[in-house]
Amino acid sequence: MHISSGRWMYGLLLALLTSLLWGILPIKLKEVLQVMDPVTVTWYRLTVAGSLLLAYLAAARRLPRFRPLGRKGAWLLALAIGGLTANYVLYLVGLRLLSPGTTQLVIQVAPILLLISSLFIFRERFSLGQALGLVVMLLGFGLFFNQRLGELLTSLTTYTTGVLTVLAAAFVWTFYGLAQKQLLTLWSSVQVMMVIYLSCALLLTPWAQPLQVLELSPLQGWLLLACCLNTLVAYGAFAEALAHWEASRVSATLALTPLVTFVSVALASTWWPDHVLPEAVNWIAYAGAVVVVLGSALTALGPSLMASLRARKARRLAATQA
Repeated sequence: MHISSGRWMYGLLLALLTSLLWGILPIKLKEVLQVMDPVTVTWYRLTVAGSLLLAYLAAARRLPRFRPLGRKGAWLLALAIGGLTANYVLYLVGLRLLSPGTTQLVIQVAPILLLISSLFIFRERFSLGQALGLVVMLLGFGLFFNQRLGELLTSLTTYTTGVLTVLAAAFVWTFYGLAQKQLLTLWSSVQVMMVIYLSCALLLTPWAQPLQVLELSPLQGWLLLACCLNTLVAYGAFAEALAHWEASRVSATLALTPLVTFVSVALASTWWPDHVLPEAVNWIAYAGAVVVVLGSALTALGPSLMASLRARKARRLAATQA
């Protein structure tokens, strides 16, 4: 079992860096999507990130061996490739229809779906704290969509289609997450991501139109490059954070990502109003976003919080008996 290094401050900084990079990512993608289609944007992101990982692993002589996979591993790899490819494309399709903040908030459903799936597949425990966090998160979503609940529940508008598309992206990501969790018993995280990134890019090649990059403005070109590097750097910071800090606390920190997006959109819409539009939501929706983040963090920290409460109760009981 992996034990963190104990350098929690370093782990916290890396987790915050990951949250920042993931938080500003949809703003950059939104600008690039004005010219390029979702499949081509995804193809570029995966090709660049996968190629850089390939170069690193080749230089370190750590390229993965496929023979240990076997038939079961091959099926898991295929599931991970299909799940991540669909997730990336559907996320961008949804982002085309929604604002960056709304998209980033709805995709928070993905880790919750992974948690629920793990209960049945890996027989993991679901604590009272996690159940409470899930209820808080659902309440937050209700507050966030307060202005458009009727629209979401009664008609298939562009907004509803966008929300459903991002929810579909979260759903297929669950298959990727479950498959990757098993693949990590055979390969390192860097090896898994290199193979998946390049395989996903190869899968999308027939539908990608790389020459669309020539239609980008200089600003959009730099933003596309930033999106490609974001995929690599954010994941690297995330993996390194897990090496120095508990996974539950890293996950709780990453729950801040939607708030980073909302703050970034507010600042960017002020500084660059020609490129970034402000979020069209009221104060109740903003409060709902905060509640969603709190619920997500509580769900991540649920097991450790309950264990801490039980330990404190046991110490009090022992002190009383003494």
